[in-house]
Order: sequence, then structure tokens, then C-alpha cells
Amino acid sequence: EVQLVEFGGGLVQPGGSLRLSCATSGFDFSSAYMNWARQAPGKGLEWVCGINSDGTTACAYSVKGRFTISRDNAQSKLYLQLNSLRIEDTAMYYCRRGQERGQGTQVTVSS
Repeated sequence: EVQLVEFGGGLVQPGGSLRLSCATSGFDFSSAYMNWARQAPGKGLEWVCGINSDGTTACAYSVKGRFTISRDNAQSKLYLQLNSLRIEDTAMYYCRRGQERGQGTQVTVSS
């Protein structure tokens, strides 16, 4: 059974930072393309950043230069470092393998 469990969200002020983590099990993590997506209230799901099995990454223009995706294949974990957070980054953040995703972790940016 594929399991994806996100944690690390919280309330942060504009300009602050957070590190999201995703613990995975039930599949060959090291060979999987993984990504983070987010959903703000009243909006659709938005792809944020993705990472290939070889470590190459890509991020959406809206977060490029502020967010960094990484992975630890030995621990089957996925990470998302969020820096210079903005109010518009407020959303539920999901770790995904394909269309499978976890329960999400809430990031709220507010002063």
C-alpha cells in the first residue's frame, strides 16, 4: 500500500521559512518522480515543484528562487524548503507520486 505522509506546515509571517517533509512507503521511492502540489482555499490544485529520480528539479515560476525540492532516497523522504514566504503561498501542500497524494499539511502565511 502506497503511503504518503506530509508534515512540517504551520503559521509563519511573510518573509519567513518552513521546511515540509513527506515520509513515504509502499513503493520504490528511489526510482519515482515525486512532486509537491498545493491548493489554496477556493482554488484548484497547483503543481509547485517536481524532482526526478536522478535529482533534477523544476519549480513553478511563482515559487522559483524561493522554494527548493529535494529528496533522501535512503530514507524514502521528500522535502520542500519554503523561503521568503508570501501571503499568497497560503495553501494545503501535498506530496505526490503521480496522482496519489497524502493528506496534506497546511501552510498559512499571515502577519
